[in-house]
Formats: sequence, C-alpha cells, structure tokens
Amino acid sequence: MATLAPASTATRVIPGGSFLISNPSPADCFFPEDFTEEQRQIAQTTAEFALNEVVPASDAIEAKDFSVTRRLIKQASDLGLTSVDIPEEYGGLEMDKVTSAIIAENIAKQGSFSVAFSAHVGIGTLPIVWYGTPEQKKKYLPKLASGEFIGAYALSESTSGSDALNARTRAVLSSDGQSYVLNGEKMWISNAGFADLFTVFARCEVKEGKDAGKERLTAYLIERGTPGLTIGSEEHKLGIRGSSTCPLILTDCKVPAANLLGEVGKGHHIAFNILNVGRYKLGNAAVGAARMCLGNGIRYAKERKAFGKTISEFGLIQEKLAAAAIGVFIGEALSYRTVAMIDAALAGVDQQDPAAIQKAIEDYAVECSIVKVWDSEMLDQVVDDVVQIYGGYGYVEEYPAERAYRDSRINRIFEGTNEINRLIITGWLIKSAMSGKLALMPAIKQLMDEVMAGPSERPEREGSLAEAYALLDSAKKLTLFAAGAATQKYMQQLADQQEVMAAIADMVIEAYAMESGILRANKILSGKGSADIATAMARVYAEKAMEKIEISARRVLAAVAEGDMLRTQLTILRRLAKHDPADTIGLRRQIAQHVLRAGKYAL
Repeated sequence: MATLAPASTATRVIPGGSFLISNPSPADCFFPEDFTEEQRQIAQTTAEFALNEVVPASDAIEAKDFSVTRRLIKQASDLGLTSVDIPEEYGGLEMDKVTSAIIAENIAKQGSFSVAFSAHVGIGTLPIVWYGTPEQKKKYLPKLASGEFIGAYALSESTSGSDALNARTRAVLSSDGQSYVLNGEKMWISNAGFADLFTVFARCEVKEGKDAGKERLTAYLIERGTPGLTIGSEEHKLGIRGSSTCPLILTDCKVPAANLLGEVGKGHHIAFNILNVGRYKLGNAAVGAARMCLGNGIRYAKERKAFGKTISEFGLIQEKLAAAAIGVFIGEALSYRTVAMIDAALAGVDQQDPAAIQKAIEDYAVECSIVKVWDSEMLDQVVDDVVQIYGGYGYVEEYPAERAYRDSRINRIFEGTNEINRLIITGWLIKSAMSGKLALMPAIKQLMDEVMAGPSERPEREGSLAEAYALLDSAKKLTLFAAGAATQKYMQQLADQQEVMAAIADMVIEAYAMESGILRANKILSGKGSADIATAMARVYAEKAMEKIEISARRVLAAVAEGDMLRTQLTILRRLAKHDPADTIGLRRQIAQHVLRAGKYAL
C-alpha cells in the first residue's frame, strides 16, 4: 500500500515551557533545514498530490460532493499519507510526529479537504492508536489506514463547546454489563456526513475508585448505522464549506461494551491529549495555507498593472508580501521546533503505554497552544493582506483570495478557541511554577532582584543577529517581570483575571515565536540556505514581537499596580524595552524582492 519510507528526528529532550528560563542553542532545535531526505520526499509527494489532485477538484469539494472527498482520501492512503501515525502491525507506517506534521502542512492547499483529511488522520484515528484495545486496533486501524473507513471525533455539544467536561450526553451500562446506552446530541462534528466511525464522548457513572458513583467523561467507538445513531443535516458555514459538519443525535443508542475506548471516567485524558496533537497539526496546516496564499498574492502582484507598472513594485504591496513571508518563516520555525521536542520526548516512552504517551505530550501543552494561536492568527493576517493585494477581485468568488479568507476564520475556533488556549498557556505555566515543576519562581525572583538593583550592562554579542538576541533577552525579562507582578498581586486568584492571563500569554507567545525565528536564522547562518533573508526575517519579527510584548506588559502593570508602584514598574519596563530600532522598511523590501524573484516563498 505505502510508498513512503520512515524518517526520524533527533533532538535532546527539552522540558516543556522551559524556554522562558533557558537559552537553547540552534543545535538544540529542529527546523525545516533539518529535514531528512525522506522527509523532503514526503513533503514533495504530499504537495504534488494536493496541487495536482485536490486543488483541481475544488469545485466538486466545495459543492459537498463527498464521494470526491472520499476518493481523494483513498488516493492519499494509497500514497501512505493517511497511515503515518498508525503502527506497522495494523497497516500503518508508524513515523515520527515531524513527518506527520509535514504532511499536515503540505496537504493544506484546499481548506475544506484539509479539514476532512486532518480530522480523519488526527482526531479520528489517534484515539484508537493510543487508547484502543488490541481487538479495537485490529478491527479498525487497518481500515482507517487504507481509507476504507473515515474517522470522526464527537466531543463538542451545543452547551459545552470549550467546556468539554460539561457534556450532557450520557451513557448507562446495561444490567448485564454487555452494552452501554447513549442519549444526547453532539454538535459541529467534522466528517460526520460521510464518516464510518465516530469517537463519541459521554458522561458515564464510575463504578469503583475515588470517583465511584460520579459521572465522568468516557469515550466510545460507534460505527455508522448503529441503531439509535442519527446524523443530522449539514451545517451551512461561513468557510470550509466543502467539509462536512453535522450534529450527531443519540437516542437509546446501544453500543457494545467492547467499544468502550480506554477506561470509564478517563475520557478527559483522551480528549485533551488528542487536542494537544490537533493544535500543533492545525498550526502546521495554517502555515501551509499561508504559503499557498502568499504564492497566489505574488503571482497576482506581478501580473496586475497600475499607474504604468506592476503593483509588485509598490512599497505597500511589498510590505504585505514580506509580512506573509515572515509569517511562514516564523510559523515553520515554532511549529517544527515544537513537534520535534515532542518526538524527542516520545522516543524514550513505551509506545504501548498510553499514560506515558499522554504525559510526554502534555508536558508541551504550552508550546502546542502557542503554535495553535500564533499560526492561526498569522494566517488570518496573511489572507486579509492577500485579499487587499487582489483589491476588488479579492472579494470575488472566482479568485482564490476570497475562499482562503473565509476558510481561515475557523482556525481560531477549532481545537479550543484562541481565548481558551491563551488561558491554558498562562495557567499551565503558573501551575508548573507553583508546583516547582518549572523553576519560574526562582527566575522571577532573580530578575526582580536584578531590576531593583538598577541598570546593568547587557552582554555584548556580535554578528548580524546581535540586536535580535538583545531584544530576545529583554523580551524574556519583560515577560517574567509582568508575570511576577501579576502573581504577586493576585496569587491563587490570578486565574479569575482572564484579561491579565491573556496579556501574559501574548507575551509568552511572542517570546517563543521571536526565539524560534532567531534560532532558525542562526542555524541557517551556519549551514545552507538564504542566510541574509533568514536574518532579515528574524530581525523584522523581533522588532514586531517586542512592540507587542511592551504593549502587553503595560496592560498587565496598569492592572496590578497604581501610584508610585506603577511609576516604578513602568520605569523598569522602559529600561528593559529600550533599544535602537532596526530599519524594518529596508529589511521588508529585501524580503519582498527575494520572494518576488523566486515567484514563491523560498528559503
């Protein structure tokens, strides 16, 4: 069946969330420049399939001809693209997560199909890979790998979208213990209109242990056609119109006890672990979509003439093209850096131990949420800029910018809203700091002592990235300073201050993105690739990120202090943020001219 060979990723294990209090080297991180030859071949195979088979079928896909979507998923399976996460003994290729992310990025050239494909290979398949019994794996994984079965994942409900643990769907064990009866309704289920197998979450009474007598979230495998399972009507959506999104109605739906997935009451582990994977994969897909949009914008800008020249010669158009290219560059950097860290952690884990796998992935919950938030918001800016490049034509369905604009919007809602993910970022870091898992509190105390002692000499760096590294050092210090001030003010009640939590998350996100771009550019400087362009991208983004971090820090400090204390803290902020600005106009022109000459994003 498969035509692809496995690839491997090797980096040292770096604790999740530790980037704020450590200084990793480029060698510690994995970026696209580190892809193996096999991974490059897989990227090319996937991109060619998406461009030659999926994109030409866009009209049929958008018209909800799901026979076309199923046919394309089957074709993808024949190339091995649907089986990278499935063990070899069940018909899969069992590759690393980086390779799986590469496929997610390169398949994302048609939004609706990308959603269908990703729902099938990710949230539709991984629950069984990690939590299924040997019998469940043997029964379902070969069919999911081959494309004979399409998978779907049913967690959300009309009253519990982000609040997944508050599900109302209930499962009751029969008196003979042979089956469960489910009643309830699931909403917004991707692939529901044509899926063959659903992972459905319901509340079920726990019979023993500390939660005995309580109803807790539990997962079940339910096949299409099971009596009592009804698929509702297709939702008519703003974007990704060619994907299937339907409710599931469960009315006395009888499910064999053998179809219980994992343990009763442990469904939240399955749900949240799968969501972390979904988040970083969504990030990779957003990067792929941004790359596609940038290519369209470049082509149009080089063809469209106004005032006697092509619009690609205008500075404000070049500024948009450069911003999109920088978005792809940074998006790739932080996405693959994250996935490779997960790969490194999983390398030392028993792949037959779901709890160990879960713990390894959960350690990178902050990074997964960062990838999801940053990449989805980056893509939204790219599609907006590309519509603007197209002008009036960008608003017309006949041109690709219009659909890309609509398709992008869902990504800030998928896999936990960006608001929820921001709360996860800050909440996870504070919880880890309070428990001593992450040495944030000592780092904050050391910083407080440093800043209260007055100005100090900054370490001198040399080279084209020296200014960017100086900004990175300031960015981390400002983030720790603001987080420390907020924690000191609110202590255990910080979780109730969502606006402050979100502002701190924005600082954390930008620090991670800035560092990822700088480390990637540094690695390119010492290897192969367009070093000048990579350096320009890292420098421009460092300036932009620092602006966002300073604004967010001001918001936090204004919320936690007043009077003389606020004035003192703002003085420290100004000292930490002080720097000479780079010529970002000139750097953006350099980047834009590079992609215009190449006719695409190219490093």
